[in-house]
Amino acid sequence: MTAEGARTPEERQKARDDLLAYAFRALSGRALTEAELRTRLLRRTEDRALAEEVLARVQELGYQNDEGVARAENSRRGVGGFRVRQTLKRRGVEEGLIAETLAARDPGEEQADALALLERRWPSLARKRDPRASAYAFLARRGFAGSAIWAAIHEMSGRAEDLPDTGEAPGEDFPDPE
Repeated sequence: MTAEGARTPEERQKARDDLLAYAFRALSGRALTEAELRTRLLRRTEDRALAEEVLARVQELGYQNDEGVARAENSRRGVGGFRVRQTLKRRGVEEGLIAETLAARDPGEEQADALALLERRWPSLARKRDPRASAYAFLARRGFAGSAIWAAIHEMSGRAEDLPDTGEAPGEDFPDPE
């Protein structure tokens, strides 16, 4: 094939069509940010202008939209705002859009998500030596803010204290034979 700058119009159109088909295949797997799609396109061609042209066309057709990716990431259950910020930043979303996305996040909903997640995990966490510390670490790794974590821990701890105390330690269902 000839050098990138010396392509015939037919060769350039074929390269554009091939790159456009690749972009659609890449986007059919999962929603990609502009930065992710640009990186993938540049791996397929050395012609930066062609990659930018294909990216612009895909965006014009509505197949790639960073706002949609940010909204989808923000609506994921079981992750807090810090995780959303970290994920969007890693995926190359602009800081302004990240801030806008997180501003739309409902703190009450985040606290409810933390509580729901903790409810599912509490039986295993309650068996640990320090269940509150384990619960805090678990939710912090999921990206929840400290205020949401503590509210969920206090709620679960209160529920655990409300359970009837039988006065027996676990495993004392049967008396020791003497």
